[in-house]
Amino acid sequence: MSCPNRSKSGERGVAAVQILVILVPVLFGLIGFALDLGILYSVKGELKTGANALALAAAQQLIGTDTATTAAAAAAQLTVDTAGNFGNKYYFSGLPIGQTTGTTISTVTDPSFYGTAADAIASGTTGGAQVGGTQARHVRVTVTGQTQLLFWSFLPIVSDRNVTVLASSVAGISPPLCTACGIEPFAVAAPNQADTIDLGFLPGTTYVLTYLCSGLLPTPPAGFPQITYVLLNRLDPNATAFADEDSQAFRAGAGGIPGNTNSAQACFRVNNTEGIWASAVINQCALNRVAPVVNNALCGLDTRFETSPAACAAITNVDTLAQAYLPDTDIDAHDAYADYTGNGRRIITIPIVDAVSAGTMTVLGFRQFLVMQSNPADSLGRFQAMYVGSVAPVKQGRFDGCQLTSGPGKVVLHQ
Repeated sequence: MSCPNRSKSGERGVAAVQILVILVPVLFGLIGFALDLGILYSVKGELKTGANALALAAAQQLIGTDTATTAAAAAAQLTVDTAGNFGNKYYFSGLPIGQTTGTTISTVTDPSFYGTAADAIASGTTGGAQVGGTQARHVRVTVTGQTQLLFWSFLPIVSDRNVTVLASSVAGISPPLCTACGIEPFAVAAPNQADTIDLGFLPGTTYVLTYLCSGLLPTPPAGFPQITYVLLNRLDPNATAFADEDSQAFRAGAGGIPGNTNSAQACFRVNNTEGIWASAVINQCALNRVAPVVNNALCGLDTRFETSPAACAAITNVDTLAQAYLPDTDIDAHDAYADYTGNGRRIITIPIVDAVSAGTMTVLGFRQFLVMQSNPADSLGRFQAMYVGSVAPVKQGRFDGCQLTSGPGKVVLHQ
């Protein structure tokens, strides 16, 4: 007598074993594929993080000089430097990017420089036109890494376990900023408000900036046009470190207005009205003097040439403050801005207003000057600066909220 139920149960058991035998390698294959795919994603992320850092560091050095691209390439390499303690140690498979050990290989190509973001992005496929230092506004960096697969390397069809992964990044200067933060609070009036590019200033011209006074201004040195400026109010009543007024003015002149969680203290904004620094009063020109706070700001400006000006010894904590602001690496005079080889310390970004006065002023935009000569003891608050336009990125800011066709931007990632 037969047992049909037992026979059918046995058949099902055999079929289940057969299906399991078939599915086991499939499941292992899927697991292996997921593992290798995860490795590739991890490698890609590591390389992309390093490429972003390299591109951002390079773009910060694009200040419109002949040597800007050389400085940018050096700054990019410092990002992954492991010998001089400068690098951020961006890692690839447990090793700093750029190092090779055994089968782990990563390389950093020399940055490429472009005039527009579109050219820099297109260079990855169609080869955008590269430019030199004076025109460079964007940079493209490519990092490659070679890693080994695990599961797929055991397949007969795979002849090489090594897989090369590429990551690239594009960084550059943003559109003109409507809000600029950390810039210098010296304000000058636009000679020609209808000129949307330079606001009436002449590129490459060195101006004598003289603090505003009432009456007849003294004659400037021969060959140098004279413009007046005022010190806009950025005295922080809530400051805790170096809270005294002379220290605050010194810091504003030495490195721009300090960062603050209150953007009204740390930034200037186009179309906003501004007032003069309260103690930076407008004297009569015949008195041949400026308020002490103006000289204090010029003391800070002078740190771009020397570490501790002797004329500024009366400022509270001046020795401590001065050590935080190193001189520029190029303090020489130049006939053309393109010949400047410094690190940007002598570049100041200042608000351009409708008219300098002891009352309210409206910010029209921001432009940049290269400080050529500074004397903190000057009785009229004078210093010389070459107008250079909008060549260098500022520390921080926003580019929404106004309509500008020209002006400095900040460094941003494009890709």
